[in-house]
Order: sequence, then structure tokens, then C-alpha cells
Amino acid sequence: MFAKAFRVKSNTAIKGSDRRKLRADVMAAFPTLGTDQVSVLVPGKEELTIVKLYAHRGDAVTVYVSGGNPILFEVEKNLYPTVYALWSYPDLLPAFTTWPPVLEKLVGGADLMLPGLVVPPAGLPQVQKGDLCAIALLGNRAPVAVGVAAMSTAEMLTSGLKGRGFSVLHTYQDHLWRSGDKSSPPSLAPLALDPPDLSEEKESVQADPALQGDLRRLTLKGEEENGEVQRMCGEKSLSEASEDPSFRGLNPDPTGSKTLQEQMDELVQRCFLHALKCQVRKADLPLLTSTFLGSHMLSCCPEGRQLDIKKSSYKKLSKFLQHMQQEQIIQVKELSKGVESIVAVDWKHPRITSFVIAEPSLASQTIQEGSREQPYHPPDIKSLYCVPASMTLLFQESGHKKGSILEGGEVRTIIINYVKRNDLVDADNKNLVKLDPILCDCILEKNEQHTIMKLPWDSLLTRSKLKIMYIRSLQTTAHEPDLTHYLYFLEYSHTHLFICLEKLQPVYQVTFPGQEPIVKKGRICPIDITLAQRASNKKVTVVRNLEAYGLDPCSVAAILQQRCQASATVTPAPGAKDSLQVQIQGNQIHHLSRLLLEEYQLPRKHIQGLEKAPKPGKKK
Repeated sequence: MFAKAFRVKSNTAIKGSDRRKLRADVMAAFPTLGTDQVSVLVPGKEELTIVKLYAHRGDAVTVYVSGGNPILFEVEKNLYPTVYALWSYPDLLPAFTTWPPVLEKLVGGADLMLPGLVVPPAGLPQVQKGDLCAIALLGNRAPVAVGVAAMSTAEMLTSGLKGRGFSVLHTYQDHLWRSGDKSSPPSLAPLALDPPDLSEEKESVQADPALQGDLRRLTLKGEEENGEVQRMCGEKSLSEASEDPSFRGLNPDPTGSKTLQEQMDELVQRCFLHALKCQVRKADLPLLTSTFLGSHMLSCCPEGRQLDIKKSSYKKLSKFLQHMQQEQIIQVKELSKGVESIVAVDWKHPRITSFVIAEPSLASQTIQEGSREQPYHPPDIKSLYCVPASMTLLFQESGHKKGSILEGGEVRTIIINYVKRNDLVDADNKNLVKLDPILCDCILEKNEQHTIMKLPWDSLLTRSKLKIMYIRSLQTTAHEPDLTHYLYFLEYSHTHLFICLEKLQPVYQVTFPGQEPIVKKGRICPIDITLAQRASNKKVTVVRNLEAYGLDPCSVAAILQQRCQASATVTPAPGAKDSLQVQIQGNQIHHLSRLLLEEYQLPRKHIQGLEKAPKPGKKK
């Protein structure tokens, strides 16, 4: 459901009555949760927002966001937990296990087929058709997907574990997961369950004779079934699959037992030490604690991770700095009422001297470590031309027909060859070209076709820089304007804008690295950067048309929010179907310019609005 980008309709804070109703709905949908667990999942005082969106297939979805992460989503009045919620309550739903390589298919939007299941010694969980289930990977109990059972457990066994087993609604690494903090699944050891009691199994088999052969084959001939699953996973054995690099990438924490809060504590301390060791100097002191966080600690956060002190055990920056002061790393004082500053740093402290800055790896250059996304490369964009029906006769001699896509250089060659082949240069005056009926239809307007029989060569040019270049070349080389020199000029000129190009239909081709070229009609819309006025005379920067260049608006908004230290939101672009716009508080065109031109290396001609950047103030 969230394999592709969705469109956000609204984002509002939840009301008190809606919060109480949501708690009641959660208790009704998941009766295994206790009252205390429901209170943690749906907090009473912390911020909770309701996001209404449309999935790429048009489904209306309501998402409940707590602490920056989506925890629940509702479709057609049915409530589902996200992977973020399941990582806190991994036993909330019946869990089925699959192989790590299968995750890539699930993220791409595929359903889980029964041959991909791993049958544990205790047997498959007992579910009915339509039951909500969690899907985990072999060796880790933390769910990576949420789905609905397409058949009951008994039907799965009857089918010999063949066919579609689960309709997958949401997965780790999909766009709903990306709207949160993009954290990786915690490493949870599988539960050590005893095999089912043989007497109970025998009784159930006798109760349903149709299952006798299937259960006997699954229990006594498990090697054959495992072979089928291994073939589906690329001939990997159980031990090989657990050692697969893709599987290890899902559990980067070698300790295998750290909670999300513990991981955030480590990240806060890492950014703190990194900032003191590499960025803060003695001349910078005293340094406001807010400046230290916004300008130093956040910039030391690794790519793909988001520093959020509220999600750590410290909860507040002041409390964390007090803890660092107790370790005698820094000294914090309140120089003015309510404003704290760092006034001293012990750069010889063992924690600073022993801190090692990790070398940037290839994975850190991607948007999210462990995800399968590649570093961004700008697309190759070409302006092309499509032959319309009115100009088919002019191009058919060269083997082209209506709808053919041509580059500007090909059009130039076709026109020159057509003039030569049909001997259309006037014998008395080589500056003139005789117009045959085909050229008349392609170049002249209807009211001119019976009055104009010849045209000078410069009339075949647009009123563009090509005509100016040709005239200047005549002035500098002292040539007369004849056909030979003109054809020579055209052949070696990089600008070849004939007037017939204006008659052709414009199209453009976009080629992303490693993908097939995409050809679309019209001219590609540039990335549009505008400044808008909001309430209280506040300015906001609005960016549109990012999708045409392969950029994810949500990822761009997250990067800008961290760098600009300003609020950034993603909303539907008005007047554009299935298009999103990014809105950042303040005039942030300088940051956008560096991001788009220097880091993403997009050509300046495809970006409009950069001239609206704030001008530097005059030095006093």
C-alpha cells in the first residue's frame, strides 16, 4: 500500500475526544494489550497528530503519528499497527517468519507467497483468513511487515505451502516508514518454543483426515520442503541465509539488545564528542547551548540518522549537558536569565581524546543506512522534437513518419539534405531558396502560401542567436552570404534552430542512471522556487517540481529542516495532480542553491527562482 509515494491531504493535532476514542479502538482491535501498554502507545499528554493521506492507488488512509513516528494507520475503519509500534510490542500479532532476501520483494509491493515461509519446529501460528499478521525475518523476532492472511493455517497446510499467503499492507523501508525517523529494526532473539504436543497433533490429524498426508510430509520430509524454500532464496541453506550480508544489514547493532532509546543516547553522546573534537574551538567560548546544538551537534549527525534528544533518556538538552558537566567534560553557566552557555571545555578529557571519528562508508552516502537506495545522480535531460502530421511529407524521404522522435541535429541534417536533393537553391541568386509545396506547408502560414515563392536563407532561421551568429561570422570572415558558406556554418555550429523546429512538437527525454529513458511531451518544467507571505508577515520558501528530477520531496524536506533549523512541511502542490511541494520557514534559497547545484549537481538552467536569495547585509 505504501510502496510508492503517497499524497498528504491534512496534518492536524488530535483532539482530546479523538484521543480517548482512539484508545478505545486500540483496546478493541488488540485485546492482548493491557491498559498501561495502550497508554504508552497512545500517550495522554505527548503530541499526537492525525495525518490524512491518499495512497498511490487512491486509498484514503488515516495515520496516527506520535513522537515523529507513525504508530497506527486506519483503512476503511480497520486499525493496523506500523512496524514502529510492533518493534515496541513484537508479540502484538501472530508472527510468521520468512527469509531475509524476501524483504526486498515485499518492499517493492509484492505479497508474501507461502513457499517463502520458514516453518519453525513449533509449527505455524494458528490464524484464520483475514486475520492481521506480522512478518519477521529469520533470526530476528522484530517484525518487518504487516499483512492480512489470505487463508487459514489449515488451508496453508492443505495447499502444501503453495500460493499467496498474505496480502502485505506495510513494510519496513516503505514510504510510511520513511515518514518517521527511519530507524532500523531492533535485534530481538526468537522465542524458544517447545514443539507442539504429539498427542494433540495426532488428535488434530485424526480429526481432519485431509491433513494427514500434508502434515506427515511437512514433519517427516521437511528436507524436501526446505529445499523448495532454499531454491526460492537462491540455493541458500539456513546457516548461509543467516550469514547473508543483506540480513546483517538489517541488524547493524552487534550487541543485538539495544533499545531505540539506548541507540539515541549513544547518538547524542557521539554527536556531542564529535562536535567538541572537530568544530568547537576555545575562541568560540562562551557558546550558547542552543547554538551548540543547532550549528555543531546536528551537523555531526551521520547521514541517514536524525538526532532527537526527546527520544533519548535525557529528554532535554539542558539535562544532557548537566550530565556532561558532572563528568567534568564541559562547564555550563547561566550568563543571562534563562539562557545557558558553555563557558569551558576540557579538551584533554579522556572521552574527547579517545573519541574516534568513523570513516565515511559507502552506506553512509545513501539517504538511509541499510536501505537499498543509491546516492542521487542527476538525470540526463535532452530536448527532442516529434514530427507532426502536417510535416510528415518533409521527413518521409529520410525514413521518418508521424510521431518520430528526432534530435535537433537530425532535423538540421534532414533539412540540408532536402534542399540539396531537390535543387531548391535559386540559380540566379544563391541567397534565395525556392519553396516547393512541401516547404510551403511546413514554413509558411496559409495566407502566405500563394504570395511567397522564394525566401532568403536568413528567413529560414528563427529570430534567435543562430541568425546573429551567422551575420557576425560573415562580418568577421568577409564572406558573401552564399549557400556554401552557410552550409559550412550550419555544419559546424552547435546551435541549429531552424524555423521548422518551431513547427515541430517539443518533447523531452529524461534518463536516470541505470534506467530506461523516459520520453514525455512538452518541455520539462524547471524546479520552481518561490517566496510566499504568510500570517504576521512571515516568509516561507516553496519548492515545486522535484519529482520530475527524481528527487523525493520528503527526503529533501528532511535535509532542509536539519540544515536550516526551520520547520519544513510537504503538502500537495495546488493545480498539479500527484505532485508535492516542500515549504520551509524563512528565505532558505541559499541552502537550496547549495543542495541542488553543488550536492545534487543539477544544471542551473533547470532551476528557477535562485535570484530571490537574500542579499548579504552591508558591512558597518
